[in-house]
Amino acid sequence: MNDSKIIGYIKNRQNISAVIFCIAGVILNILLNMFVNALGLPLYLDTVGTVVVAVMGGYFPGVIVGFATNVIKGIMDPSSLYYGILNILIALVSGRFAAHKWIKKPLGIIALVAVLTLIGGGIGSLIPWFMEGIPFDSESLSGTLYNTGYFSLGSAHILSSLISDFPDKIITVLLALIVYRAVPSKYRYMFSFTFWVQRPVNDDEVVKKDRSQFRVVSLRVKMLVVLIISLFIVAVVGTAISVRLYYKMMLNEHEKLAIGTATLAASVIDGDSVDAYLSDAEESKGYIQTKELLSNILSSSTEISYLYVYKMESNGCRVVFDFATNDTPANERGELLQYESGLSPYISKLLAGEEIGTITSNDGYGYLLTAIKPVYDSAGRCVCYAIADVDIAKLLKNERSFFTELITVFSGVLIVICAFAIWITDYHAIFPIRSMTMQVKNIIHTEDDLEVYDNIVREIRSLDIHTGDEIEQLYRSICDLTLEQAEKMRSIRRLSESTLKMQDGLIITMADMVENRDSDTGAHIQKTAAYVKIIVDGLKKKGYYAEKLTPKFMSDAVRSAPLHDVGKINIPDEVLNKPGKLNDEEYEIMKTHTTAGMRIMEHAISTVEGDSYLKEARNMAAYHHERWDGKGYPEKLHGEVIPLSARIMAVADVFDALTSPRVYKPAFPLEKALSIIEEGKGTQFDPKCVEVFMDSLDEVKVILRKYSHDA
Repeated sequence: MNDSKIIGYIKNRQNISAVIFCIAGVILNILLNMFVNALGLPLYLDTVGTVVVAVMGGYFPGVIVGFATNVIKGIMDPSSLYYGILNILIALVSGRFAAHKWIKKPLGIIALVAVLTLIGGGIGSLIPWFMEGIPFDSESLSGTLYNTGYFSLGSAHILSSLISDFPDKIITVLLALIVYRAVPSKYRYMFSFTFWVQRPVNDDEVVKKDRSQFRVVSLRVKMLVVLIISLFIVAVVGTAISVRLYYKMMLNEHEKLAIGTATLAASVIDGDSVDAYLSDAEESKGYIQTKELLSNILSSSTEISYLYVYKMESNGCRVVFDFATNDTPANERGELLQYESGLSPYISKLLAGEEIGTITSNDGYGYLLTAIKPVYDSAGRCVCYAIADVDIAKLLKNERSFFTELITVFSGVLIVICAFAIWITDYHAIFPIRSMTMQVKNIIHTEDDLEVYDNIVREIRSLDIHTGDEIEQLYRSICDLTLEQAEKMRSIRRLSESTLKMQDGLIITMADMVENRDSDTGAHIQKTAAYVKIIVDGLKKKGYYAEKLTPKFMSDAVRSAPLHDVGKINIPDEVLNKPGKLNDEEYEIMKTHTTAGMRIMEHAISTVEGDSYLKEARNMAAYHHERWDGKGYPEKLHGEVIPLSARIMAVADVFDALTSPRVYKPAFPLEKALSIIEEGKGTQFDPKCVEVFMDSLDEVKVILRKYSHDA
């Protein structure tokens, strides 16, 4: 089975199980809610499945469960749909707590309960408040809190909702944690969907990628901001248009209702009897029946706030019929009322008996939509007007309720869309890009280590990204580039190794030219180079001179060691190979091999561009006879002023001189040579170099035996 089939099998199996768990979560929410309702318990438990799926499978499956739960509940109870945003927010919060592993700590669990209570009890109390206003029941918890005098009606409403919701969220979180801990961690991935189109990774890798640092803002945040702003603009415009159309439609419908009511009221009034109604009172023929009919018309519609009949006179309105409402008493029949400001522009038309239609006014009786219909007598003269009022303030309250409903539903859908878009974007763009970015960053820090580079190339190719778009093209280009770069590095390494071998060959050749002139050296350059390596490795192991002992310095020091006596090429044979002790004049000549070696190396360095390893060869050639106490030559340098490579060579050179035979002396025994080196610690030699040399006597003895055997 190839990789693509394996990936497809894993994805299909995991996604099917995730769908099953989501369905189970929705069923669990509904069943638990039905259970507590049947028992009459003051709980909801309609978010248990949401929290379980969110902590097990992540925020997205939880969002699906939360949204689906309220959609299904909305079939039976339409108001449930408006609370869908609460279930969605609970899913997002629970998934986030689980992703950060906060639910494994007591404080995290307490915090989760608190946040879920704020969502369910806090935000949940605001939705009905804005939709229908704050209900007041003196026997309820909110009424009890309000009656204490310490809380306003609003704060009592919110606080009582939080207190009531708190036990529900405690039980919800505890049930979710029981399920979470009952399911082995190796099976929890089955709760989550996967849209990986490349090599699947485990949760730790996803989290690591998710927490990767960016200089300013990550691509994921940018895309989320763009998506939220775009959807927010659409939502705001859509909501504004919807509310405007709703208000306009509602106003038109109520205008028709007011006109219809006023027309119906006018039709039941006998115009020829209006004057009799005003003068004969209750005894007037038909008055009682007409009043009852008008009262029935008013009570038949809850949308009509006031219904009355006025006879228009020059000095005011004469009441023919009027009816009391919950907030306004009825005016007495025959009472003369002053014209309200809303009617003032129409007085002349009213006195002339003309048709008015509808008007909008905001006066002492409130913000009203008024329909005015004339009542005619048998001669066709207008004798009074039937007037029906609709309370626009009530319409505005309905509009606010509609707006709240729209916002809650829109917000829930908006969050679901954002969650889905980010989830898809993560798997098809963000995670693949971050995976590639991390590997490219690793390449930057390989420091030309070909083995490490090859491992990174294999890691990049193993991602096997298949998004089918520009991201996949970028991935393929990176694969080709890194593979080609690896081959170039291999070629460069081969060329570099060849160059190094050639350079080392030249070094050995130059050193051999000197050695062949010196009859007493006896593999001196090989042994000193070996001792230098022992000392360099010892210093590195103990952490001495850590800033100086870079891999390059260590390599340069060992490779340059054979050239430390290159200056002897300028020493005459009679001095260089003199069998006895040198006199003062000859010794001065011999000392010049240090300055001569320095000149030779400086000339060589001047012909090579860049940071040449010959710089350490120069230091060794010039200063390997300097002493720690400043009594050496050629410049009487002291302590750490002496280049480190020269201090290392000083120990190696003197030890080999002591343990090797010369024309003027036999080889010293090992114990004697070591004793002399130890005596020079802190005077002739760097104490740290002597220390690591003495600590490596086993390796030193191997070198001595090797070259004694070869001799």
